Formats: sequence, C-alpha cells, structure tokens
Amino acid sequence: MKRDRKRQAALVYHAKPQPGKIEVVPTKKYASQRDLSLAYSPGVAEPCKEIAQNKEDVYKYTSKGNLVAVISNGTAVLGLGDIGAEASKPVMEGKSLLFKIFAGIDCFDIEVDTKDPEAFIQTVKNISPTFGGINLEDIKAPEAFEIERRLKEELDIPVMHDDQHGTAIISTAALINALELAEKDIDQVKIVVSGAGSAAMACVQLYVALGAKKENIHLFDIDGLVSTNRKDLSDVQKAFASDAHYTSLREGITGADVFLGLSVGNIVDSEMLLSMNENPIVFAMANPVPEIDYQLAVNTRSDIIMATGRSDHPNQVNNVLGFPYIFRGALDVRATAINEAMKIAAVHAIANLAKEIVPEQVNIAYNETHLSFGRTYIIPKPFDHRLISTIPPAVAKAAMESGVARKPIEDLEEYSVELADRLGTGNKLIRLLHNRAKSTPKRVVFAEADQLDVLKAAQVVFEEGIAIPILLGDKEVINDLKSDLGFEADVLILDPKSEEIKQRRNSYAQSYWEMRQRRGVTLYTAEKQLKERNYFAAMMLRNGDADAMISGYTRKYASVLQPILEIMDKEEGVHKISSTNVMLTDRGPLFLSDTAITPNPDARDLALSAEMTGTVIKMFGITPNIAMLSYSNFGSANNHSSRKIKEAIELLHDWCPDLNIDGELQADFALNEQMLKDKFSFSKLVDKKVNGLIFPNLDSANITYKLMKELYKTESIGPIIMGLKQPAHILQLGASVDEIVNMTAVAVVDAQQKETKYSDNEPSLIA
Repeated sequence: MKRDRKRQAALVYHAKPQPGKIEVVPTKKYASQRDLSLAYSPGVAEPCKEIAQNKEDVYKYTSKGNLVAVISNGTAVLGLGDIGAEASKPVMEGKSLLFKIFAGIDCFDIEVDTKDPEAFIQTVKNISPTFGGINLEDIKAPEAFEIERRLKEELDIPVMHDDQHGTAIISTAALINALELAEKDIDQVKIVVSGAGSAAMACVQLYVALGAKKENIHLFDIDGLVSTNRKDLSDVQKAFASDAHYTSLREGITGADVFLGLSVGNIVDSEMLLSMNENPIVFAMANPVPEIDYQLAVNTRSDIIMATGRSDHPNQVNNVLGFPYIFRGALDVRATAINEAMKIAAVHAIANLAKEIVPEQVNIAYNETHLSFGRTYIIPKPFDHRLISTIPPAVAKAAMESGVARKPIEDLEEYSVELADRLGTGNKLIRLLHNRAKSTPKRVVFAEADQLDVLKAAQVVFEEGIAIPILLGDKEVINDLKSDLGFEADVLILDPKSEEIKQRRNSYAQSYWEMRQRRGVTLYTAEKQLKERNYFAAMMLRNGDADAMISGYTRKYASVLQPILEIMDKEEGVHKISSTNVMLTDRGPLFLSDTAITPNPDARDLALSAEMTGTVIKMFGITPNIAMLSYSNFGSANNHSSRKIKEAIELLHDWCPDLNIDGELQADFALNEQMLKDKFSFSKLVDKKVNGLIFPNLDSANITYKLMKELYKTESIGPIIMGLKQPAHILQLGASVDEIVNMTAVAVVDAQQKETKYSDNEPSLIA
C-alpha cells in the first residue's frame, strides 16, 4: 500500500498543476509593441546578420552559451533498463532540473527514438548548433562508448556521457582521499571491480590516468572475470582484460585493497570482505541495494572506508557533485570539449574540498556537530554550497591550460566570487531543512488532524521521516480519513473531548488552573478549556508529552495564539514574542519580521525581534545581515516612526555588537548592494547581502510578505514564532499541504535546537 501511495504521489507530482518539470521562460521584456518588434520582426534580423558574418556572435546574442541538451534514447535508464525514448523523458527532465537548480544552466531534454548509433550521432550533430554543450544520458554500452567518442571528435562543444564520467569523477575523488586515509599508494593497490559497463569502464580509465596500474585492476561482469580469454569484449573492455585466472568474484576479491561495485545488490558477503587487505576501501554503488549492506560492512570491518550511492549512508557518490559544475566551468570559458585535464581538475577540486573546514550551514543541514575529513567524510555533501564556487573555476582553469577554452577568464578568484553569488540558496533551504529534521525526528502534535490537508501533511512527514505525528481530533473522523488516504501507520490519536483520556485531561486542567488561578480562571473553566484542542496540545507540549505543536489551519491566528501565550513560557530575557517569515527568493532566503504578532512595536520590541530573527537565521546555518526598514535613510526624516528605528539600532549595537545590523534604511537601499555602497558607504551592511528585514510595524511586514507570495509566487515558510521556550507554530489560515509540511520541519528543527540549548543549560542568546 505504501508503495502504491508513493507511486501515486510521483504521478501527481509530474502531472499537476501542469505536466512535466521544466518550462521555457522569457528573459527579455515583451509587454509593448516595441518590445515585440525587437524580439522578433523586424529587430531580430540585426543579430541574425551579425551571426551570419561571425558565428561566434551566436554566444553574444542568443542563449546558446548557457544551454545544454540532455539527450538519451532510453536504452539504459537507471533501474529500468531499455524503456524507450518517450519513457525516458521524465528522467531527462529531472536531469535538466538538476542542472538549473545546482548550476543555473538552462536545458532542453531531447529524446531520440533510435537504437542505431549512427542515426543517433547524426541527429545530435544536426541539432548541435542550438546548444553550448551536450550531456548524454542513459545510453547502453557498448554503443555509448562509440556515440560519445564520435561526438567528441566531430563537435566543437563540450560533450559528456554523465553515466560514465560523472560517476568516474566522483568515485575517483573519493578514492584519492580514501587512499590517503588508508596510507596506500594508487600504483600499488589491487582493485577489484564488479561490473564492466560504461560507468565502470570510465572509472578504471580515470583511476589509471591518476596512476593505478592496469595489471592491478580486475573486472568482473555477469559472465565472470573480464579476461584475455574472452571473445565477447568491447574495445574498451579489452584494454582492461586481465591475465589472472580467478574463477569468481569471491576468489578475486581476496587480497584486494579496493572494491568498486557498479553492478547489483548483495553480491559481497562478510567472508569476502574479511578476505580483503587491511584498511579495505569499498565503494558499493549499486542502487538502491548496495553490493554489500552498509551496516553489515562496518560491523564486519572496523577499519573499512566505505562509500555507497545512497543518501542515508556516509560518503554518498552522487553525480550531482560533478556534472552541473563541470558544465558550468566548460560553458563559461566556451570550451570546445570536456577533456581529461578538465575531468582530473574536477576530481582534485572535489577531493580537496572534503579536506577544508566544513561551513556551519552544511553541518546544520546534515545535523552534524563537526563534519571533518575522515573515514566517514571523504567527499563533500551534495548540498555543500561551496561546490558552485570551487569546481567550475578548477574546470575552467584546466580548459584554458589545455587549450580548449575560446573565452578565457582573466580573474579566476573574481569568477569564483561571482559564482557564489549567482545562485540564490532559497530553494535549497527546504531540502536542507527537511534533511536536518529527518536526522532526529520529534513528536509533533497536529491540533487539527481531522482536516484532510492537515492529515495529508501528517502522513507525508511520517512517511518521509521528518516527524512523529500525534493527531488530535475525533478518532472516528480521523480514522476514516486515514483509510481514504491509505495512511496505515499506527500513530497516536487523541480526542480531547473523549472519556477515554479523561484522566490525562483532568491532570492538564489542574496544572492549567494552578498557572492561571490568579488571572480569573476557575477549575471549572480550566476543565472546559482543556477540551479545546489548542489548549490540550499546548499542555501536552508544556508537560513534555510532545516536542512541538502545529495548529492554525482552520482558525484565526489570534485565537490560536491565545492558549499558547497563556500556557507556554517565554525564553529567558524575552518580554514579547515575535514572528518571522522566510521568503524563498531567487536571491536567496529572506527573513521578514514581524509578520504576525505585534501590531505597533516600540523600539525595544523591534530590537528584540531583530535579535531573535538573527538567531533564527543562524538556526538555518546562515550568517545574518539584517536591515531595519523605514521610509527614510539614516535620519533623513525626523518623526516618531524613524526615531524608534534609530533607537532600536542603538539598543542592538549595545546588546549584541556582533550582530550585523543597520538602519534605518529604505527597502531598495537595503536590497541593492551597489546603491547602498554608493550613497551610504559607512553602513555596516556595505558589501553584505542582506537576508533579514525588520519592518516598523505589523501592517508593512504582513502586507509585504503576502504581496511577494501572490505577485511573484515566492514560496514562504512561516510565520515562525520566536521567543517561546517550547516550539509551537501557527499556520496561516488554509495553508497548503506543502506549507504544513515545511512548518512541521521548522518545528522539528526548532525542537532540536531547544533540546540542545536547555539540556546543556546554555544561557539564552536573547538579551
């Protein structure tokens, strides 16, 4: 049943709200007749004439320089085999999406309906003038070898079969670092390979390019050892045919230093692993089931250095570490090819990055205290934001030095900085957030679980491992909805009104009454209130029977906030709670405060809200750069509104001098780095990308975030409540399933943070 739900979710994802995963978006204005006359006839004739005189001008006047074709015939789709051109299209669209989100490269997916290598080659050659690069994908061996070889010879743009070279580049980077840790030399180690397809052959070719000896490499495929006696080998395989006389992989792996698996799951057992040399290096990369189970391997050999293709184990060999950034570097120098020098440069860039100090954002994303180079960290994590500024410059430099760059980059350091700023990290934030929540899921109370969308979200967070849901509401209604959704998991369902939990409810009521008896609350009132789900959920949280709370789908914000304020304690030093919304923009995440709670904050309220916003930004692993907004700039107006901003800034500079915050500032100066530098060079925010905006009142903050959300379809997470000792978060009325899931992930991460803070008895960060 779970598989059916996953299948249905995947189908709906691809079909709704519009079919497919990519679209073409105009990059120029098109509103007026003048715009259209420039975009098409007659204006378009001018760049056409320029290109006709000089073909290189196609890069100047069209998108060719940032456009890659992802091309397949669907003959070797990962995990599915030969499924044909049309059936491979979702995979190619997915690859195109990865190019865009990781490296800002536009793609067209091209599915070619032929198994004839010559016809495929001619098709690609004929359409190649459209593109700045060609990414070949999911083409079966041995045809893939010949197709790539011919296209590289006959085209003057970068061509790479990622199934071969992407895997080879990442695994070689991992191998370099693993050998260093094992204190072994690449020219001395015995390497045994299970699998002799295109990826395996590309791996061993790159290993040899870096010093491995062919005579020390032994490949096995479904027919046994790839030996000189075999008559069924391709030319590429013949170059690695062994003179050894191993009758099986079991025999061949004995005495090996390195095992590379690109075949099928569970073909290596503990006995075979024990027969390998000291400090064995095992790359078991069959997916989804590795050649040997990770836990079995590490339990069998404490000295093992292991990598897999899976994200739930250390050292994931993931092609997304390579292909987006390799093409980025190749495109930016207008390379005529992706050659061996460029691939080797990528290998060393990836390997060296794993040895550098890991940024806190990466540690936070993977819920690690201190990732550092070692047996369980030999290659960078896929969500490491440094990849974009590290690999492309190395590839570009190699292209220039090897003579294939037609547009050399003069200042590679400046190029690296520009790359880091080119892509906003907003869309990555959700992936990082979910990943971190999954590392230590917490118990989250859903106070409105009898609402279909809320229950759908609870199902998602449970099945994805983000949280452990506790469902409040009418049991019969919830169970009926669960049945409709196929949500079969045995999760806790509580109805605050039922006699079934009367003892717990009365206990909560007694505690609530003791808290509020001098504020007009009688025991009778307390008992009545605790039948209401938001009061019950808040008491669960206060009593430690849950770790976080989500509510607000069906009720006004203020009515949900009231029981939370009555029951929850504030953090030390907090006199008034606040809220922030994370807007996931193209320039990166932008935190807007206060969007939900305090209508007319005074200077002290604003200062506290700003300080708490800085703490939340840090929770996401980002260094806060905060602007306090006004209609004036640094005293250009003198009235109550601007004066309170100035006073708040003075308080903050006194309370937390290390927080990078300044104001008062108009919004355009806060967000436009050049404008700010030109007019207010003294500001603490000069040369900083502002990621936090503090508004002078609730009206301006709430209106701004909702305008951004509706006009520009900016995704929002929030409002995130700041200043409570327990993580309780309130949804916007009628929130979508995705918004509820994201807020649940925030609640889990918030609970993780608070658990660490209070278990360690650390002082509050709030002044």
